[in-house]
Amino acid sequence: MSSSGSAFNWKLLKRVMVFVMPFKLFFILTILITLALAALAPVMPWLTQIALDDYIAKDDMQGLLRITLIMSAVLLSQGILQYIYTTLTNRLGQEVIYSMRKTLFDRIVRFSSSYFDKSPVGITITRLVSDMETIADIFSDGIILIISDLLQVVVIIVIMFYIDFKLACISLITLPVLMIATRVFQKNIRITFNDVRTQVARLNEFIQEHLTAMRIVQIFNREEQEMHKFEKINASHRDANIRSIWFYSLFFPVVEILSATSIGLIVWYGGGSAIKGLASFGILVAFIQYINQLFRPIRQLADKFNTLQMGMVSSERIFKLYDETHSEVNEGKLAAENIKGKIEFRNVWFAYKENEWILRDLSFVIPAGQSVAIVGHTGAGKTTIINLINRLYEIQKGNILIDDVDIREYDLQSLRKVIGIVLQDVFLFSDSIYQNVALYDSSITESEVQLILEKTGAWEFISQLPEGLDYNPGERGGLLSTGQRQLISFARVLAHKPQLIILDEATSSVDSELENMLVKATEMVTHGRTSLIIAHRLSTIKNASRIMVMERGKIIEEGNHQTLLALKGVYFHLYNIQFRVMEAQDSGS
Repeated sequence: MSSSGSAFNWKLLKRVMVFVMPFKLFFILTILITLALAALAPVMPWLTQIALDDYIAKDDMQGLLRITLIMSAVLLSQGILQYIYTTLTNRLGQEVIYSMRKTLFDRIVRFSSSYFDKSPVGITITRLVSDMETIADIFSDGIILIISDLLQVVVIIVIMFYIDFKLACISLITLPVLMIATRVFQKNIRITFNDVRTQVARLNEFIQEHLTAMRIVQIFNREEQEMHKFEKINASHRDANIRSIWFYSLFFPVVEILSATSIGLIVWYGGGSAIKGLASFGILVAFIQYINQLFRPIRQLADKFNTLQMGMVSSERIFKLYDETHSEVNEGKLAAENIKGKIEFRNVWFAYKENEWILRDLSFVIPAGQSVAIVGHTGAGKTTIINLINRLYEIQKGNILIDDVDIREYDLQSLRKVIGIVLQDVFLFSDSIYQNVALYDSSITESEVQLILEKTGAWEFISQLPEGLDYNPGERGGLLSTGQRQLISFARVLAHKPQLIILDEATSSVDSELENMLVKATEMVTHGRTSLIIAHRLSTIKNASRIMVMERGKIIEEGNHQTLLALKGVYFHLYNIQFRVMEAQDSGS
């Protein structure tokens, strides 16, 4: 049953409590302090009654001094216990969400690429960040406070009936109405909170996507249109919150009115009894204090139960993400160490969506140490080959082998460790250039990184940067040019010494000068290694010993540059188109 339904989801709470077990000492201490606070709560009205009836009414100054000191000690004890309680509950909440967030992120980084293809990043961020924070409230403002408030209510009611049965019955006349109002409030606020969490996820998704694509928005003058979309989503978020506020603003005045009514009944009935000598003024004052203590936790119970319910809704979303079945399959046992580098595709069929085949019965062999280029029209399946060799996706039919061993038999991390990739869209982290090359591998020293950067030609511009290797290129490397980012990515590959090299459009979007540098870097990176080069610019692969031409998921032509030109087929057509474009660019300049 969903936690957003009519019943509380205890199974979800049990799953959350699994993460509490490592911190059970905190939890036990918190429960004990909760019991102590619940026991101390009714003491003050009782002491007030004694002070009024036994000491003030009898002019006993020594007795009054003693009871005042006792009351001060009780207040001090409550203050100390409340401080410890608040510290422990918040610490417990933070420890739990730290553990849960770490566990969830560890699972997310092992999701297959198919999950990220269909799941908006903003929603995943919401689960990891704001939904996690809501779970912390289960412990700081939820389940433990509910236990405390329930105990306090029970103790107060028992004491009230023990002191004066009739006065207790009179003062609790409004309690059934309060319970009904609390139930209505709790039911409606749960629905509105579900809506709020949904709108938060939509808002995060929209903002994350548009901040990432802000250049596109600005280039195509879409600011006004996207602003209108944002206004609608933002308005839905605002309206959802306003609905929840409306229920709060209605419920709390109702509680105050019922509380005031109970106090009025106590004053009317208890005051009359006191005048007639049937009850003491101390009991009257104590009952007024008990009513305040009684209604406060009942009022808070609705709020705290909804805090607990909110945490359960968030935990339901989080565990739904945790239970995703898109995790990468890593059942291989072999270590891909000291491989020679032979790559073979044997009758491979692959589709991102069922029966929409990208690769169709594809077969080819790349001998160890050979450098092979793949060309073809957009959508031919070139980049898909890269994704499959790295097992970012799993094939539907056929086999992919490295050194005559199916890649599914290799341990996944071991397999990826021997494959170095330079992508067209290079991603740099917002950290130093050194860390972007070493990728936080402490075994790769700064001197080694500098030497590699010198070999690739990247040191020429890095040495001119303000902090050199410590320079932060900004988010996604936005402070560097495309070519500069690509040179750093070449250095990244060299630093990790892979046996297989894959270059995906690594020189497709740079000027001629940088292209020459990248071609030299390519020759250095691929030397002596099995290399797969995907290129749009055919001029960069003219010297390749072997070129494979793909179309609609199949290899339709194969040979070196001269052989393919002589065929006057697809490669010949692609080359002539690019040659004419380059001639037009040269004449235009």
